[in-house]
Amino acid sequence: MSKFFSQKYSALTPYVPGEQPKDMQYIKLNTNESPFPPTEAVAAAVASESAKLQLYSDPECVELRAKFAKIYGIGTDQVIMTNGSDEVLNFAFMAFADDAHPLAFADITYGFYPVFAQLNNIPYEEIPLASDFSIKAQDYIGIGKTVVIANPNAPTGLCQPLSDIEEIVKSNPDNVVIIDEAYVDFGGESAVSLINKYDNLLVTGTFSKSRSMAGARLGFGIANASLIADLNTVKYSTNPYNVNRMTAAAGCAVLNENELYMANCRTIMQNREWTTCELSRLGFEVLPSKTNFVFAKSSRIGGENLYLALKERGILVRHFKKERIKDYNRITIGTAEQMQALISAIECILEEKTL
Repeated sequence: MSKFFSQKYSALTPYVPGEQPKDMQYIKLNTNESPFPPTEAVAAAVASESAKLQLYSDPECVELRAKFAKIYGIGTDQVIMTNGSDEVLNFAFMAFADDAHPLAFADITYGFYPVFAQLNNIPYEEIPLASDFSIKAQDYIGIGKTVVIANPNAPTGLCQPLSDIEEIVKSNPDNVVIIDEAYVDFGGESAVSLINKYDNLLVTGTFSKSRSMAGARLGFGIANASLIADLNTVKYSTNPYNVNRMTAAAGCAVLNENELYMANCRTIMQNREWTTCELSRLGFEVLPSKTNFVFAKSSRIGGENLYLALKERGILVRHFKKERIKDYNRITIGTAEQMQALISAIECILEEKTL
């Protein structure tokens, strides 16, 4: 830290992304990326826009919002497109949380929530998950704070029923409830159907996981038009050209083939079920997942030891050092071949451990 670094950020603990080592070719099952590349149509759309980089992108994302709104059955004034879902989350924290409206989110969830809270000097409460790692809806009902819930949650993979989400939204009419649906396309139940019923609901999402665009950085927020207008005020006060023209073109091309990407999600869900069964066969405890990853632990080997042993064999998974979950690893679901390689590697590791 330099002597020039502002004191207001001196205590900030930044978010730590999943590792991206370059020392060898890994099977990457640590950052919840899609194993399926985008189609040729997406590549062509990006190439076409690359010839226009001397021109600013469309700050309103008119074409992209129109295609998106049609698929989701919403108005174009009910969606904002952002530089990944991290940006819309940060915008939402800035717009809807402050000393009078402090934040509330789970103690085990997406690690960026406390970072954004600290960055924006917003007081927050971390609410412990239940013993089975589920979110207890009653902890948020009538809490009178700006609520943030990842649903399905990460890194656990657990999904809250829509009825619980609605109760939380309904019981906090004077605060915005943010539902982060980064993983909802892998079997979760979306709260988008509730946005016309409740004026305090914001649903956020991303093209990174289910639409093979992690490297392009495209996210979105869905809410009633007044909340979106608030978010746009923050956007135009910070980063008006937030979605570059190549990403916007890629997003349009992806939405033109949306069913193909949803089919990829179904394939990942099938691979997830196979992986869950295989890990269970090997004695792992695997939480029931509605995401493109599983959260699992073994009584035969510690979480960090398994992570390191897999890394030595060229397979990356995500390990967290937080005390309550240190025995677990988060394992991204890849192709059938990648998951077979994972299971084979784990079998070898467990066999070597017993020798």
